[in-house]
Amino acid sequence: METKGLLEKIRYCNSLTEYSRRKTIPVKVGDVIIGGDNPIVVQSMTTVDTMDTLGSVEQCIRMIESGCQLIRITAPSIKEAENLKNIKEELRKKGYNTPLVADIHFTPNAAEIAAKIVEKVRINPGNYADKKKFEVIEYTDQSYQEELERIRERFLPLVKICKEYGTAMRIGTNHGSLSDRIMSRYGDTPLGMVESALEFLRICEDENYHDIVISMKSSNTQVMVQAYRLLVQKLEEGGFKPYPLHLGVTEAGDGEDGRIKSAVGIGTLLEDGLGDTVRVSLTEDPEFEAPVAKTLVDRYLDRSGHSHIDEIEHIPVTPFEYNKRDSIEVFNFGGTNVPRVIADISAISQITEKEMKNIGHFYLPELDKWKMNDQGADYVFSGNNPIPFMLPNGMKEIQNFKIWLKSEDQVNKFPAFTLDELISSEKHHYGLNFLILSDVEVKRAIPYIEGRKDLVIILYSENSHNMAALRRAFFTLMENHSLIPVVVKVAYPKQDNDKTMLYSATDVGGLLVDGLGEGMMISLDAYKNESREIILNQIKLHNSVSFGVLQAARTRMSKTEYISCPSCGRTLFDLQETTAMIRKRTDHLKGVKIGIMGCIVNGPGEMADADFGYVGSGKGKITLYKGKEVVKKSVPSSKAVDELIEIIKKDGMWIDPE
Repeated sequence: METKGLLEKIRYCNSLTEYSRRKTIPVKVGDVIIGGDNPIVVQSMTTVDTMDTLGSVEQCIRMIESGCQLIRITAPSIKEAENLKNIKEELRKKGYNTPLVADIHFTPNAAEIAAKIVEKVRINPGNYADKKKFEVIEYTDQSYQEELERIRERFLPLVKICKEYGTAMRIGTNHGSLSDRIMSRYGDTPLGMVESALEFLRICEDENYHDIVISMKSSNTQVMVQAYRLLVQKLEEGGFKPYPLHLGVTEAGDGEDGRIKSAVGIGTLLEDGLGDTVRVSLTEDPEFEAPVAKTLVDRYLDRSGHSHIDEIEHIPVTPFEYNKRDSIEVFNFGGTNVPRVIADISAISQITEKEMKNIGHFYLPELDKWKMNDQGADYVFSGNNPIPFMLPNGMKEIQNFKIWLKSEDQVNKFPAFTLDELISSEKHHYGLNFLILSDVEVKRAIPYIEGRKDLVIILYSENSHNMAALRRAFFTLMENHSLIPVVVKVAYPKQDNDKTMLYSATDVGGLLVDGLGEGMMISLDAYKNESREIILNQIKLHNSVSFGVLQAARTRMSKTEYISCPSCGRTLFDLQETTAMIRKRTDHLKGVKIGIMGCIVNGPGEMADADFGYVGSGKGKITLYKGKEVVKKSVPSSKAVDELIEIIKKDGMWIDPE
């Protein structure tokens, strides 16, 4: 579907083709300035009990030394809000001037105390003046307006204190904790998230208070990206000031999954110049968050001056909702198929059956059989190094065209052409051919690919503004009504594994959340001259990352998804240990989503679309959920994992591990 003229109506970023930071008003938070012409600020949140002054101070120092420029501390009640003064004083005595942010849920009185002590307060519009009961309420325009007046009365004292004390504020909407009132009128939507924040923002602007940062966080990367874009659009349309944005994906999880999921959401927005401060939410100690956030934001320090990308006259996608690009089905690419993973093994010669375990396929020599796990690659690209043994059923090999021409099996192996080879060759596979195509070649390729039903494009770009260049190439195909499936190929120099995770999650994930891409491939080119061991490790990493990106973008669920909060001073149990324990028992449940929340603040709402939930409800007590429905309350933590598994079994979603 081509949306003609839509470009003129889209104002969520300066440009879709030329990197440019969105210009915002500067917001002063102590000695740190968010927005304006200032660098993107990295922040994180403590996990120690706020009443533990010494423990909080020591953790703050570890966070600062890891690169944290703002520190958020929970203040769930008045006593914690008051103790922020002691934490701040101790930090200042030790020579640390890093600004502090009070995190507030449900307790306006704590917010009003904290605003006189720290440099910034974060409030959640979904629970600042509302109690969430998951009720559907019918409102007339008059009754809705009366609700807004009630919110104004509750919120106004905080605004006045912040204005008097020079305290900044973050209006932080969370997808999972929208109020019943917002849900009743707007539903569980990005528009509901945006309107939730704008209700509070209007009150601030009426009081001429503008030291505000806004966030639109969700554990669903598609929703998160859409909500931030829509927020910027609505700010522009409504004549609001261009407030800075705090970027984050809630409950991203831990390890590789948490990093990839964060990058899909945060990186997609950074690519279009959105974002002024970033927090990566990992279920790990907070000092591990800032380096990940810094790796994400530092990528844009030298992004300006990238190679030219043709301007876009018409945008053939709607950036505020998910719609998968239409494509024909070629073998098992495109159409209604999930995106495919192509594992690049071309840098290694004479790969063995045993080494195929690096891409999820396991050869059992005693049985002469193959076994595949949930991350078994769909295709392998062998390039100029054909595989010397029979592949397992269901897995296929792609060879460079000149190698394929010499192959004895031109049916079960598939050729990969350059554009010139495709144009000049009369020989091709009867049903599936791959065209390795650069973004700058797409226009030239159009006449030669038009109408073909036996072709899959492997699309890449050498532009440093990679995601935007690839997106432009997709738009060119769509403008020319091409329905050919496209696999996105990305390539990076030799670098830390974290960078490969974060960069590919940004470059490919940013396309997938807009419905672009029928597959993914990470190139091995940079490792061709490395040792066999290093190459095999990279093959394993690339395969795992590819499946992780597809899952984080919500386009292919290949493993259990854990929506786990990053812990804070409100947490009622050891989140890292509990998450690891639940993962150990359930990580074979492909596609099942399990929310693991430290307290009721991050409870049924924050779990958003989890199938099952494990939520701290008191010391040593757990509440278990099916969706947003409480199934069991006050379960002793020693029995809670077993009880959770029983609930999964009763719901018919359990399978025994092999």
